[in-house]
Amino acid sequence: MNDPLSALLSQVALSNRTAFGKVYDLTSAKLFGVCIRLLRDRAEAEDALQEVYVKVWNNAAKFQQAEAHPMAWLIAIARNHSIDRLRARRAPALDLDEAYDVADEAPGPEASAIAGDQKTKIDHCLDQLSDDRASAVRAAYVDGYSYLELATRFKLPINTLRTWLRRSLISLRECLEA
Repeated sequence: MNDPLSALLSQVALSNRTAFGKVYDLTSAKLFGVCIRLLRDRAEAEDALQEVYVKVWNNAAKFQQAEAHPMAWLIAIARNHSIDRLRARRAPALDLDEAYDVADEAPGPEASAIAGDQKTKIDHCLDQLSDDRASAVRAAYVDGYSYLELATRFKLPINTLRTWLRRSLISLRECLEA
């Protein structure tokens, strides 16, 4: 692969600031788009983008050209960092003593029956997909695996994996609407 971005990342791994500036110029708009799409707040996305480039600077030596396209690697860093920021927004867990004081908010019998019926229908629709595609959907949308992790797991190019997921979601929607 004779990709200029790969060559620049190799130079960044050697602490080349000029190459780092070029990587930033080539990729910052795309990575900012990833951050803002997930975080939905411009100021937070700007902060996240800065932290993403610190990670790129510190981890450029870990980039394996043969395993991933450089832009996919960078997008995965931005996506995962943004998701980490979203998780950090969540309220901290209650202290054990405080947890006992929380009122039982378990769903009533009617809500439980509806939720159980929906789960059964979703499971039925997932069973209509091939095993590998159903597994990919569960891993992406239930377990939270990134596209890069799934592409590696299923030994597929990342765009093929995205196509799998998009088509699988369309099939699931059609099945659920039927």
